[in-house]
Amino acid sequence: MYLADSRSTGSRGTEAAAVPDTRPGRRPAAVPTTVLALGAVSLITDVSSEMVTAVLPLYVVAGLGLTPLGFGLLDGINNGVGALVRLAGGHLADRGGRRHKVVAGLGYGLSALCKPLLLLAHTLPVLSAVLAVDRTGKGLRTAPRDAMISLATEPAHRGRAFGVHRAMDTTGALLGPLVAFAVLRATVDGYDAVFAVSGCVAVLGVLVLVLFVPRGIDAPAAVRRPPPPEPVHPPRLREAIGLLRLPELRRLTVCAALLGLTTVSDSFLYLLLQRAGNLPAHLFPLLPLGTAACFLLLAVPLGALADRVSRRRLFLAGHGVLLLGYGLVLSPWHGLPAVIAVLVLHGTFYAATDGVLAAATAAAVPARQQGAGQALVGTGQALARFACSLAFGAAWSLWGGRSALAVTAAALAVSAVVAVFVLRGTDETPTTDEVPA
Repeated sequence: MYLADSRSTGSRGTEAAAVPDTRPGRRPAAVPTTVLALGAVSLITDVSSEMVTAVLPLYVVAGLGLTPLGFGLLDGINNGVGALVRLAGGHLADRGGRRHKVVAGLGYGLSALCKPLLLLAHTLPVLSAVLAVDRTGKGLRTAPRDAMISLATEPAHRGRAFGVHRAMDTTGALLGPLVAFAVLRATVDGYDAVFAVSGCVAVLGVLVLVLFVPRGIDAPAAVRRPPPPEPVHPPRLREAIGLLRLPELRRLTVCAALLGLTTVSDSFLYLLLQRAGNLPAHLFPLLPLGTAACFLLLAVPLGALADRVSRRRLFLAGHGVLLLGYGLVLSPWHGLPAVIAVLVLHGTFYAATDGVLAAATAAAVPARQQGAGQALVGTGQALARFACSLAFGAAWSLWGGRSALAVTAAALAVSAVVAVFVLRGTDETPTTDEVPA
């Protein structure tokens, strides 16, 4: 705690650590040190999370004998439970103005606690409960973390900053499956060993957050406004929901949810690829590496591109790339080259949408409610993906995986066309601190 607090003692100390230097003659840093510290936390945490994610589909389907519908329920929990608490996390972080780190730390801590509990989860109810708590932690931390990145970065550089953070985050996603693969090959009780090592790594991520991320983060001088003559009350939950009255944020939320309804979860896509390519079971944890590697290479350049062109257009283009990936899975082209091509397209989709959507959201939300704004968009998207997981699992059980993917691909094409019209002509300039009542 000392290292972080020593940089955040007093308002001047906080600004020096958390925001770019805006003194005359000094060029603000495109990527502040706060973003790099948060990126390190996400990198370590993602090593832990992706170790579990890499083996979970095979563990529950082959090890526990669950049907695709049962796995769809678990995967829906991964996406849906966190969404239910994301709004609360963003709102709590905004209250008082300096609780982002506290709320994020609580979320990271909950997820770290759940990894060892997976050692005891051998039935669907217990596994569902553990995953629900883990996703609660993710839901609590995501909006405060993205709010800290937004507040610490100049508006013109937010795409790049989110790209750097997502690149570091994806480095962890790249390393996690490799560690899981090594543990599975080196141990007898491979799954239990993966869960145990994952828990130790998650604790390390919490320690880095406590030691190196500043406690309080203010908006850069370029977007700060003079304080009001009278004290302003902390944002209320009603005001957080009222952010949807902002036209730009409402359009982003609607489109994120609409496209999320037709986005097949990573786990289902990897199961389809593993079956289409007839890959051995021990190679399954390596499939996320292709996605992560491409995401890592493209996150920063596509984030910088989003700052120069339209973030919304790049977000929509990313879903076009995903649609192309679905088409390749459904095509008669099989084998290792086809698997690699799909993984490259999958990683490109994430690089063009994940951080880019957060940067677009930051420009549409007042500085004092960044947490709530990020949570609203993220919640809409996560709840939609929760519904998609349930529907896709049921469709797979009824029609088979390829037929379910064909229906989803057609729905994604329609959703993308609708989103183009919804986002057409929208403005990406930063909003003021005036929020509709």
